[in-house]
Amino acid sequence: MNNWKLYINGTKENAKSGQTYGIVNPATEQQVAFAAYGDGRDARLAIEAAAGAFASWSRLPAKERAEILHSLADGVEEHRHELASLITLEMGKPLKEAAGEVRIAADYLRWNAEEAIRTYGQIIPASTAGKRLLSIRQPIGPVGAITPWNFPLSMAARKIGPALAAGCTLVLKPSELTPGAALRLAEIATAAGVPAGVLNVVTGDPSAIGDELLSHPAIKKITFTGSTEVGKHLLHAAADQVKKVSLELGGHAPFIVFDDADLDAAVSGAINSKFRNAGQTCICANRIYVQEAVAERFLEKFKAAAEALVVGDGFLEETTMGPLINAKALEKVQHHVQDALNKGAVLLTGGRRKPGLPGYYYEPTILINVNEQMVVACEETFGPVAPIRTFATEEEAIRLANDSNYGLAAYYYTKDLDRMIRVYEALEYGIIGCNDAVPTAVEGPFGGMKESGIGREGGPESLADFLETKFVSIGLSDRA
Repeated sequence: MNNWKLYINGTKENAKSGQTYGIVNPATEQQVAFAAYGDGRDARLAIEAAAGAFASWSRLPAKERAEILHSLADGVEEHRHELASLITLEMGKPLKEAAGEVRIAADYLRWNAEEAIRTYGQIIPASTAGKRLLSIRQPIGPVGAITPWNFPLSMAARKIGPALAAGCTLVLKPSELTPGAALRLAEIATAAGVPAGVLNVVTGDPSAIGDELLSHPAIKKITFTGSTEVGKHLLHAAADQVKKVSLELGGHAPFIVFDDADLDAAVSGAINSKFRNAGQTCICANRIYVQEAVAERFLEKFKAAAEALVVGDGFLEETTMGPLINAKALEKVQHHVQDALNKGAVLLTGGRRKPGLPGYYYEPTILINVNEQMVVACEETFGPVAPIRTFATEEEAIRLANDSNYGLAAYYYTKDLDRMIRVYEALEYGIIGCNDAVPTAVEGPFGGMKESGIGREGGPESLADFLETKFVSIGLSDRA
């Protein structure tokens, strides 16, 4: 059984309180690890370590930082089996999905390593002969990063990569539910040549650690992935010091199937988007809209595909969908389904906790005859529930899809080229998959519109939020 400690200034540390807490495997409901229960005092030590390491790390040539990040990516790949097993053990996703997350984490580190050497400045033509103008980009300073439980390694790498590449140091608070992968990543980072203090990890009390990150003047930026509710709190708190903030928040993704779509591709995409990670992704399909002419055929194929999923322990080879993260998540899913049924929805399949298994399993569930008065139509379920309603026209589908405070991801399936363009231009979402249920990539900017966040992670501008632009005006002496 693992006994996770804090990772501060390159060493493992007990929490100042001396307290630990248990980590539970959601597939078995059994405790599988202990972790140090850190608080504000531990966070303060980590911040001081990051602040102390910032001057030397930020002055290190970008090429050398890039080489260290490549070495870290090598280390992640070398330990891929261990890291994937930790992810499955602590959050339950199938081992194949966990292995894919490890690959993505390494890819994020490599992408940002390459971007480290491309933080270009500019020479600006001056409006007067006696001046020379230029701009440079420099690291913003120590960063506080907060990551969620559903992708405990890749979300950490997606923040560590650009921060370290830009020349920032970092204090990471992973979810208290799944700390193992992030803590192992920090150990691997030290072995890869990341200097002490550059990457620190503090687990434990979310409020106390978060408050310290927000209030400590040495932290110049907060980067957060999680719920919109918590994101709004962070945004308010960061305003007191005008800290730079980037937020990747909740979503309520529409998934539109037009009558000219390849139905087999649309069904496969909907299954992948909705039920991957048991529906516990911020970009998964939350509302499925099917054009009336093809609704019956789509539902027949979709139901058969959902019922073919194998629900079970992620360590079993045949498993294609694992458990929900904990009892609270299970209760939320049950509430959303019951609310829909009470308001007139029809259960096509699923709709109950998986019988005969310990763990927080819920069957892949399909609801039809869904309307806008139901909770599933307006709130993120974060579980394996697919609410479906039909639509008549393209205009109606766009209106329904955009009728949300969220704007993270959206999907649609069509073979009509004109429609492809009209729809992506009309959808109010930061990430759009056209005939593609897995649109995210390290080379593409990830982030949302409206209440789904501020800023982007990944893509050509992945380092932008970790850099400050400095403008320099040089006055020349008079020349004969």
